Amino acid sequence: MTAAQDDWDRHWTDFADWNARNPAQEYRRRLVVSLLDGPVPPARVLDVGCGTGELAADVRRSFPSAAVAGIDTSAAGLELARRNVPGATFVQRDLLEGGEPESSLRAWATHAVCSEVLEHLEQPGELLRNARAYLAPGCRMIVTVPGGPMSAYDRHIGHRAHYSGRDLAGVLEESGFEVERTLAAGFPFFNLYRLAVIARGERLVEEAARGPVTGATGAAMRIFGVLFRLNLRSSPWGWQTVAVTRLQSG
Repeated sequence: MTAAQDDWDRHWTDFADWNARNPAQEYRRRLVVSLLDGPVPPARVLDVGCGTGELAADVRRSFPSAAVAGIDTSAAGLELARRNVPGATFVQRDLLEGGEPESSLRAWATHAVCSEVLEHLEQPGELLRNARAYLAPGCRMIVTVPGGPMSAYDRHIGHRAHYSGRDLAGVLEESGFEVERTLAAGFPFFNLYRLAVIARGERLVEEAARGPVTGATGAAMRIFGVLFRLNLRSSPWGWQTVAVTRLQSG
C-alpha cells in the first residue's frame, strides 16, 4: 500500500471499526492462519501490509512461540497494531519505494502473509519483489486478494483490480515466488455477503462515513460471521482468492 495512491492514515482513522467487525476479515484471518500451519511450524511471521494488526494478533494467538512482525505505510494503522499486538515488531515502510530492509529484518521471515493488499496497487509486483528482502530462503507466504465483481465500497477504499487464481499466480510467479496452489474460497456465504455489499452500493459508503457499525448492518455482519464457518475452503465458484507460495531460491 502506498500513501501516494491512498490516504491510509485517514482510512484507518475512519474505517477501523468497520474493518475490525467485518466478518469477511475474520473469515480471511482464519483461512490464512490455517494455511500457515504447514509441515514446518511458523518461527518468524511477517505480515506485509499489516494495517491495524488484527491478522498479526491472530497469528500470535495461534502460534505463541513464533516471533511476529509487520510492515505498513500507515502511521495510524501501525499505532493501532502496536496496541493490538504488544511485543510484536512493526515497521513503517512503503514497499513500493524499495530500499534496504532494517538489518534485524533482512531475510528474517520463515513465514509471511500478504492479505488484502495487492488489489490496492497499480504495480503489485513491485511490492512483492521488494518484500522478498525480508523473507528467508524458502519462506512460505499466504496471499489473499478479492475475486468476483467489485462493489462501490471496494472502489471507495481504492481497489484497482480483483483477481482470479490464475491472475494472482501470474503476478506471484513473475515476482519470484513459486505458487504451490491457489484456492477459490468462500462459496456460498462469502459470495452472498459480497452480493449484499454490491447491492447496497453507495448507501454503504455513506453509512460507513457516518461512524461505527450500528443497527441492521451490525446484525447482518454477526449473522454472516456465523454462516462463514460453513463456507467451502475451495470450489470453482468462491470469490475469495488465495495463494500458497514459497520464495524461490536464487
